[in-house]
Amino acid sequence: MTTIPALPAPRSIPRVPDYIQSDDRLRDAAQKLEATFLAEMLKSAGVGAPRQTFGGGAGEEQFASFLREEQAREMVKAGGIGLAQSLFEAMKVRMDV
Repeated sequence: MTTIPALPAPRSIPRVPDYIQSDDRLRDAAQKLEATFLAEMLKSAGVGAPRQTFGGGAGEEQFASFLREEQAREMVKAGGIGLAQSLFEAMKVRMDV
């Protein structure tokens, strides 16, 4: 009968400090809020509105919001309008109090 050797003890993974995790979550929330704001601005500007001639019909109308949301996310990744940073700093102050 063959014995199976014991597995080595698992290595401990360094723990990320709570304040770093908190900052990452706050920054992510601020960026999502900025993306939502920008998507609404793009909607108001008429981005993704169906064309009158040779448009995509009901399908185009259904998926236009996905296009605006993705464009807004890409805008935020590229630096956005600075709203995310302002929101992050405001939320950070509120969290520290």
